[in-house]
Amino acid sequence: MTQVGNEPIPKTQRAAVSDDPSGFKIKEIPVVQPDQLEPGRALVKVLYSGVCHTDLHVIKNEWPVHPERPCIAGHEGSGIIVAINDATSQFKVGDRVGIKWIATSCNECDFCLAGNEPLCLQAKCSGINAQGSFMQYCPAYTSQLTRIPDGLDMAEAAPILCAGVTVWKALKNSKARAGQYVCIPGAGGGLGSLALQYARYMGISTIAIDSGAEKKALCEKYGASAFIDFKEVTDIVSAVKAATPDGLGPQAAIITSPKPEAYLIAMEYIRPGGTVVAVGLPPAGAYVKADVFFTVLHNKNLVSSYVGNRLDANEALDIVAKGHVTCPIVVEPFDSLDSFYTRMAQGTLAGRGVIDLWNKRLGFRKKRNGKIRSEGGP
Repeated sequence: MTQVGNEPIPKTQRAAVSDDPSGFKIKEIPVVQPDQLEPGRALVKVLYSGVCHTDLHVIKNEWPVHPERPCIAGHEGSGIIVAINDATSQFKVGDRVGIKWIATSCNECDFCLAGNEPLCLQAKCSGINAQGSFMQYCPAYTSQLTRIPDGLDMAEAAPILCAGVTVWKALKNSKARAGQYVCIPGAGGGLGSLALQYARYMGISTIAIDSGAEKKALCEKYGASAFIDFKEVTDIVSAVKAATPDGLGPQAAIITSPKPEAYLIAMEYIRPGGTVVAVGLPPAGAYVKADVFFTVLHNKNLVSSYVGNRLDANEALDIVAKGHVTCPIVVEPFDSLDSFYTRMAQGTLAGRGVIDLWNKRLGFRKKRNGKIRSEGGP
């Protein structure tokens, strides 16, 4: 039997709906009512949603996999369960939960049993074939909801559900250890700024690649041992190698930039035995270039890291909740969604954009002196 909270649930809601590859429009659509919830679903009142470039790729058909339309993207949603239709789930009305890129998986195949549910052939993804978090009330699958730790600000938690868990898993896949070096192209963006901090938490030194004074300051704030401005440095390979004590280059590179150019030189600047982890997803048609002879001779590795599993998500959130990582966020109203994408494309957004779907936290700012500061809202 469906559990329903005391909060009235409206009949309509605002959502960012894409009917074709030209983009999306924020408009009124129906809310799935509690008595309409399919088994295994929870109705989540989405408070915040991080803005990931992946959603724009999906909306504009820039990937080989196209979304089912009308498409509601968004996969970094944090909110509250207001109704649930799942007799076996431990979740209940009132729980703080997160909506991720992997919306559901079968939980029975070899991939799922091994903790590789992102590879499940029956997996559904938010914005592709499942409704995402760019809506005020999302009928989410309970199997992939993530519990948000008590005390962790919901706005700060949102980007961790994709950006955070993705780079946390990528750093684990890189096999880099404490005392070693990792290069992070795109270090001043949403993914990169989190990768810098998770690496610092792991005891790994970082070399940041990005451009501009604001992003340099952000990278230095989060512990980068060197900052390389790709618009000013002509020989990035030599600069990256020179940033390591022995001049051989870093043990790994986490490519958080969605620019194809970031992949073209990564295999050149990692040291022998090093690993390049593919994370950022450019539009279809981008390739990694590597000299086969020297790749084999120097035993270099290219691996990929596709989001993370449920345990990775719990770990990534727990590290943030304990204060080891802070998420540099810019919170703006729902109607700023398109503006966020424009700034991301221009490379002028330092940190992660987060939309407030209810416009109750206007004036919200980044963390200052270790505390969340909120002005003009609850």
